[in-house]
Amino acid sequence: MTGKIVVVGSSNVDLLMKMPRLPKVGETVTDGVFAQAFGGKGANQAVGAARAGGFVVFVSCVGDDGYGGQVIEGLRQDGIDTRFVTREPGVATGTALIMVGGEGHNYLAVAPGANYRLTPAHVDRAGGALEEAEIIGTQCEIPPETLDHVITLGAKLGKPVMLNLAPARPVSAASLARLAYLSVNETEAEFLTGLKVATERDLEAAAEALLAKGPKTIVLTLGARGAYVAGAGVSGTLVPGFAVRAVDSTAAGDVHCGALAVALVERRPLLEAVRFANAAAALSVTKLGAQPSAPQREDVEALLSGR
Repeated sequence: MTGKIVVVGSSNVDLLMKMPRLPKVGETVTDGVFAQAFGGKGANQAVGAARAGGFVVFVSCVGDDGYGGQVIEGLRQDGIDTRFVTREPGVATGTALIMVGGEGHNYLAVAPGANYRLTPAHVDRAGGALEEAEIIGTQCEIPPETLDHVITLGAKLGKPVMLNLAPARPVSAASLARLAYLSVNETEAEFLTGLKVATERDLEAAAEALLAKGPKTIVLTLGARGAYVAGAGVSGTLVPGFAVRAVDSTAAGDVHCGALAVALVERRPLLEAVRFANAAAALSVTKLGAQPSAPQREDVEALLSGR
């Protein structure tokens, strides 16, 4: 078991439809397969880290509906400390509607529900856990003031904070400058920098622009291509991905962050840690659903060793 990882973020129930292809506007595509699973970028990160071998404490809010208890029980089954997952009265648990096409691409729509009840006060109640953390992970499916508070408090406590800028939203310059790790995909990198990411030169330019905003390390995920890493003594380097048959890309970025946190807490060198995260993310796209797709550590190790 690794040192403590604290994830502050969202929890959702996911309603999924796996379809032969994604519909056009106004079109009905039949012959879909329905499934219910649990998701939310925060919870996905927490589950991804726990299954990768991490000791995880999760800070979140769910509703007082039937889904809230199910979400908490699912997290506990993965060994996650849920003491700071609060059931908020009079509000629904966050809900996501997800359509997945034949090649694993998806459409997502989210009703935040209880996720927008997560306040700085909730974070402060988990202060003891944050003080014991070796790394803190967060994302952008919580209120901006809470996100800023997490990053500020982490910096005050001297803890490395990893932000996955998903979904892409404005983040204060002060918060960006306090980050130890900023994880973005191509779309999120363009959102922050205004630079398109396509060629190798584009990657270098985007990473430089992101580092100029203050984060110590940039991890720019590129789907099947892998991840481009810059900062913390590493000049821009592409860490290759793994070839797999994609079924559903939902939560791949979340799983990447969770596994990366585990590898960093284990004191793996940065590029080795990113390769570990690439393997976990690759395995996650081979299964349908967010949390159901997060791989166990032994499966990640098997892919890394070529088994």
